[in-house]
Amino acid sequence: MARTAEKLAQDYSAMGHSISLITDVIAGNSMAEDIAADRQDCVDRNTQHLELMKAKSDWGSESFTATDSAISAGNGYTAS
Repeated sequence: MARTAEKLAQDYSAMGHSISLITDVIAGNSMAEDIAADRQDCVDRNTQHLELMKAKSDWGSESFTATDSAISAGNGYTAS
């Protein structure tokens, strides 16, 4: 069943939140006080979320440039 326009917008917005979180954790602007394992888990979970959401086949003309950058950064991240 295809997602409604409202659901597509909600999912795309949620992807934006994951992109922001990945970017902020990697930059040290979020979760800086958490242990490395927790930061890594957060980035891994959000990267997987982006990969799963991007793979859905019912997207319209949405841009995935920021998504692709966050996936690449997330997959290359190793918390220390």
